[in-house]
Amino acid sequence: MNTAAHSCSIAKGPAESLGVLLGLVRTEIVRAMESELAAQQIGLRFTQFLILKKLARLGPMSASELARAVELDGGAMTRQLDQLEAKGLLRRTPHEQDRRALRIELTAAGDALWQQMTPCNDRVLEAAQRSLSAIEREQLHDYLERVLHALRDKS
Repeated sequence: MNTAAHSCSIAKGPAESLGVLLGLVRTEIVRAMESELAAQQIGLRFTQFLILKKLARLGPMSASELARAVELDGGAMTRQLDQLEAKGLLRRTPHEQDRRALRIELTAAGDALWQQMTPCNDRVLEAAQRSLSAIEREQLHDYLERVLHALRDKS
């Protein structure tokens, strides 16, 4: 095999497959998380888990802020919020400064469920990294943060 041609195809492959690889990793995390939630008899899908996670970690926010945080369009967010509100896990409350706006916040039941789901999340993320050493985990985190920063950098 021609070494120059071979090295060129090797150099080209990883750059082309980065998006695919990241997509596959995300798909497997979603699958594993939904499996973990089902095993714990928590009747939520991954998107609903993410909504509760964002509210638990960031506190009350508007529906549009929450939609951006979990990458949903407005219609899909409204459907998810309706379902989670019907389950008693969150509530819509009037915004303190803007009477026209609503804030989405966890209920006590939503917070309790989040506390129950946290170990599920931890198990999935631990399993995803089980073949990595502590140093490799730090490096992976650093690399992914740098990729994210580069993609968000508009300069």
